[in-house]
Amino acid sequence: MAEDMLIIKDLKKYFPTEKKDLYVRAVDSINLTIKKGEVVGLVGESGSGKSTTAYMVMGSYAPTSGKIIFNGQDISIPAKKRPLTIKKNIQIVFQDPGTSLNPQRTVGQILGLPLRVHHIVPNKDMNDRIIKLLDMVGLSEDYMYKYPRTLGGGERQLVAIARALATDPSLLVLDEPTSALDVSVQAKIINTLMNLQKQLGMSYLFITHDMSLMRNIADRIAIMYLGKIVEIAAATDFFQRPLHPYTQMLLSSIPVVLKAEQELKPKRIRSQGEIPSPVNIPSGCRFHTRCPQAGEYCMKEEPSMVEVFNQHFVSCHLYKK
Repeated sequence: MAEDMLIIKDLKKYFPTEKKDLYVRAVDSINLTIKKGEVVGLVGESGSGKSTTAYMVMGSYAPTSGKIIFNGQDISIPAKKRPLTIKKNIQIVFQDPGTSLNPQRTVGQILGLPLRVHHIVPNKDMNDRIIKLLDMVGLSEDYMYKYPRTLGGGERQLVAIARALATDPSLLVLDEPTSALDVSVQAKIINTLMNLQKQLGMSYLFITHDMSLMRNIADRIAIMYLGKIVEIAAATDFFQRPLHPYTQMLLSSIPVVLKAEQELKPKRIRSQGEIPSPVNIPSGCRFHTRCPQAGEYCMKEEPSMVEVFNQHFVSCHLYKK
């Protein structure tokens, strides 16, 4: 069995508000592991805490409490305090390539910067390495001399992926890398990412709100709701027998074309209302305000995570042991 590369333990991130003693509980004590060479999907609606989790892994946010362990080393500190070896081994691809690439630099300059910062190759080999990076994502060497503003959205995202690959990372954090792109180019980006993962043996933390995207991409899936992980399972098991009502709600809303796909979907579950504010978390199970199966005990007691099937965990009173 592959070793754990990333271990997240009881991780919290609270942001202060203007009112004293009130906090935005963006991430509220989560546990998650990613093994070497594994793709883990972190799925949930906007405001569930997915991106905040990603930014803590990257070091953009320091945790309020809890730990992030990477290859046995505690990295629960801001990125500026992390060793260069850690920064080199964990890279991110952001949601919007239009804002993540410097418009004043050519693609060659953008890709050359991490190569110089991390001393990946000597200056005499710089152009060859840049051309190789472009080739890895399916772009020709002519792109070296282009500016991001002259590229399409898909091309810009491919450049952003090439930049992330420049340091030979072992963990890639993908923060909704296709959600800002046209549907016509999303498939190309996904295919590129998955081919690279297989070729290079990287681990992915894939942040998304798109459940259907995870079916053929992720090895394991974690569902996040209002700062908490409510279900974790292998992808195959996950789609065959979703347990948490919130997971069932997400799966039942996936559009399908074939009758066979329709038969795999759980019965349509209509949630009530919107995701509550992370400043004012509901008591008990935080999904009870929207759950059609909520009972009186759901409003009073927060459920713990239990293993219902082999390596299939859920946090729901319906499965209380």
